[in-house]
Amino acid sequence: MITALPKMPIGEILIEDNIISREQLARALAEQKATGQFLGELLVARGLVSQQQLVKTLARRLGVRGCVLQTGLVDPALLNLVGEDEALHLKALPMFRVRDTLTVAMAEPQSLPAIDRLRQLTNCSIRPVLVLEGNVVEFIKKLASSTNDMTSLLESVSESELGEDVTVGEDGLTIDLDKAHEKGPVVNLVHRVILKSIHDRASDIHIEPDVDSTRIRCRIDGVLSDLVQPAGDMHAGIVSRVKVMSRMDIAEKRLPQEGRLRVIAQGRQIDLRVSSMPTLLGEKIVIRILDKANLKVRFEDLGFRPDSLATFQRILRQPYGMVLVTGPTGSGKTTTLYSALDLLRSPEVNIVTVEDPVEYQLDLINQVQVQSNIGMTFARALRSILRQDPDIIMVGEIRDAETASVSVHAALTGHLVLATLHTNDAPGAIARLVDMGVEPYLLSGSLNGVVAQRLVRKVCANCATEYSPDATVLADAGLTGDARHAWTRGAGCDQCHGTGFAGRVGIYEVMEVTPALRTMIHQRLSADEFRREWQKDGGLTLRQEGLLLARNGLTSLEEVLGATHSDGVAPA
Repeated sequence: MITALPKMPIGEILIEDNIISREQLARALAEQKATGQFLGELLVARGLVSQQQLVKTLARRLGVRGCVLQTGLVDPALLNLVGEDEALHLKALPMFRVRDTLTVAMAEPQSLPAIDRLRQLTNCSIRPVLVLEGNVVEFIKKLASSTNDMTSLLESVSESELGEDVTVGEDGLTIDLDKAHEKGPVVNLVHRVILKSIHDRASDIHIEPDVDSTRIRCRIDGVLSDLVQPAGDMHAGIVSRVKVMSRMDIAEKRLPQEGRLRVIAQGRQIDLRVSSMPTLLGEKIVIRILDKANLKVRFEDLGFRPDSLATFQRILRQPYGMVLVTGPTGSGKTTTLYSALDLLRSPEVNIVTVEDPVEYQLDLINQVQVQSNIGMTFARALRSILRQDPDIIMVGEIRDAETASVSVHAALTGHLVLATLHTNDAPGAIARLVDMGVEPYLLSGSLNGVVAQRLVRKVCANCATEYSPDATVLADAGLTGDARHAWTRGAGCDQCHGTGFAGRVGIYEVMEVTPALRTMIHQRLSADEFRREWQKDGGLTLRQEGLLLARNGLTSLEEVLGATHSDGVAPA
């Protein structure tokens, strides 16, 4: 139960909570008198108060709960319970339903007529939650537009605007989505979903069975969002169509499968990797989109700071040794390695890679595909590569002790070896290889450097605005007292689909192995001791690197905190 605050002006409550000063309130009131804006909206626009702070204060004043609507908090299907026009009239958006209780975001949660009308429309008990009027109206229009897009997408599948020109080759199917011949509702729906996902720069498409529908989502800038939700009876047909396109066994529904195909869309070839997985409600399909147009292989495009980039390039220019890139799945490790190969490739150098899968084909590089089902593993491929007179070897992933051992020995015998590894930070890579069985004396002589990385969303340049983070956010970042600094976030616009972000940028922790660190590796010291020695020499952690990106306005402070682990030290 939330206790309402005494009835007093919102400005006075914000002063009482030490969110704004009396001078700031006086200036805002004068501006409000001139412009006619609501005081709260004006304070948010000027960056004096965040939406979260304003909603929290207003909610306490009214004695209700409050929130800021974000993608993922609202079930898009519930808008149909009230309709777009009624939702805009009531300034209310259903968020989620638990049994017969409907939680509704409302700009006026104290309005009893509005609550009664919602109860009448939905036959549910109404649990109001306060949101700002602009926030709820924006989301209603966004979801209604999405619903209209879904409806038009489903209706248009019967139009003769799409078709296919199919060529079967050694690499599987090549389907031209730009050519037009009607092929039926399911076929055209699948084609349109792929086309729209490519147009929106999505990295993945998820086709998931639900209780009474099929949920199709795409991942843009690392975040999943709903694309279309056809009826459940279409799910089997959609799955079968994707499996036929990617040359998978449509009769096998009990075991996971993998497939691939190439499509021609927007006048260019795009590779798709397809994975199926049986679930309780049916098969789930994930389609990975490998679009060369989105591949950035220049270091300047990835987000390296000049100091970090200079260190990394110095490590790469060593004639032999091992360079590791670490991070979780989906953090852009392969892209970083491709950028390194782009720097190193030339007609005078023999570069061979072993990957699973080969994501993009690069000129002047011999790329080998791992095929475990026939015994073509990373370790076996590596041994064969060493007989091919390579200068530079890239290992897609060090997964086991055998691959780690062959990689280290290759680095010790005059080859430059680039590889990825799953660890949380750069110093942790040393401990991980030792745990795999690599002898410390071999590792100390072979390892040149480690890069740990994460991806964060970039602030949309079209709607970027300055703001003051909450005191708790600054404290989490170790920046207490830094509220006066101008931080940047996106307000949300049509170009970024209301998210405030457009594209992603990397955070890079670059650790060069110095003579002091080589001695510590040889002595089997812990990762914490490596980290302290490295930081003593000026090394910056992922959190520190991310805070520098946020200071420069490339990303938001909250985005950095969500992607990096606290290390207790803010950058100087």
